[in-house]
Amino acid sequence: MTLTGKKILITGATGQVARPVAAALAQDNEVWCLGRFTDPDVERQLVEGNARTWRWDMATDGLDGVPDDFTHVLHAAMHRGDGTDFDATVEINSVAAGRLMTRCQSAEAFLYLSSGAVYERQERDHKHRETDALGTRLPWLPTYPVGKMATEGVVRAYAATLGLPTTIARLNVAYGPHGHGGMPMLLFRRMLAGAAIDIPEEGHNWCNPIHTDDIVRQVPLLWQAATVPARVVNWAGDDQVSIRELLTHLADLAGVPARFRPSAVTRDTHAFDNTLRARLVGPCEVDWRDGLRRTLACHFPDLVAVSATRED
Repeated sequence: MTLTGKKILITGATGQVARPVAAALAQDNEVWCLGRFTDPDVERQLVEGNARTWRWDMATDGLDGVPDDFTHVLHAAMHRGDGTDFDATVEINSVAAGRLMTRCQSAEAFLYLSSGAVYERQERDHKHRETDALGTRLPWLPTYPVGKMATEGVVRAYAATLGLPTTIARLNVAYGPHGHGGMPMLLFRRMLAGAAIDIPEEGHNWCNPIHTDDIVRQVPLLWQAATVPARVVNWAGDDQVSIRELLTHLADLAGVPARFRPSAVTRDTHAFDNTLRARLVGPCEVDWRDGLRRTLACHFPDLVAVSATRED
C-alpha cells in the first residue's frame, strides 16, 4: 500500500523505528516530524529528505501552532524514565498522547507505537497474544512498561471519545540501520567489548525480530487497519529466534567469538503470536539472517569488511 498526497505527523522521528518511516513517507507526502532534535545532523537529514521539523518536548510543551489537519499520525515518541520516576513517566506519556490525539482528532487514522514489554512474562516458549495478561516487570528499566501501559489506556480512551480510528501496535524487537540499530546491535556491542551476554540457565529467550524495512512497509497498512474502539495488534517479524541464535549469527558474520553466560537474571524478550498481524497486513519480507547482515554492515562496515577478507 502506497500513501501519496497525505499530511502526516510523526513523533519520535529521530529514533530507530520512526526515522526510516518519516524518510520514506516524505517522498510523496507532507510529513511533519515533532521532537527535541538534540542531534542537528539527524534533523538536517530529515529536512533534506523533504520532511518538516517542529521543536516539541513532550514533557513540557503543548501543541499550540501545530496544524490540526493531519490525515495520519504515528506517535512513536516516549519518555522512558530512568527506572525510578514512575509518576513522571506516567504523567508525561499520558498527557502527551492525550494532547496529540485531541489536536489531531480529525485524522483518518492514529497509530500508537507500544511494546511487547507490557505483557506479563509467561513460559519462555509461550507465544504471547494480544489478549494475554499484562504486567510491568522489566528489571533493566522498570518504568518502561508502566509508561507504555498507561499510554495505551489513554489512547484507548481518546480513540473512543473522539471517534478517532486507532491502532495500538505492540512492537517486538526492531532493528535496522538507524539509531543504535536495535537491541541486537546493543547486545553485540557489549559482546565486542568483551562482555558475556546473559542467557537463561534453561530454555531460551525468544523474540521475533522485525527489520525497519518491514516496519516502513507496514505502517500504512496498520493505519488502514485502525478502528474505533482502538485495535491492538502484535507487531513483529515472522521468524521466532532465540537471543543466543541471533547473537551467534552476528558473531559468525563478523568473525568474532560469541560470548554467553548462563544466568538466573536475563534481559527478557517475548515470542509473539502473529496471527492477527498476518491477517491485517500480510507477511514480512525481510529474513532475519539477511536483515542482520545488512544491519551489521551499516553499523560495523570495517568489521564486516575484515571478516569478508578473511573468508576470501
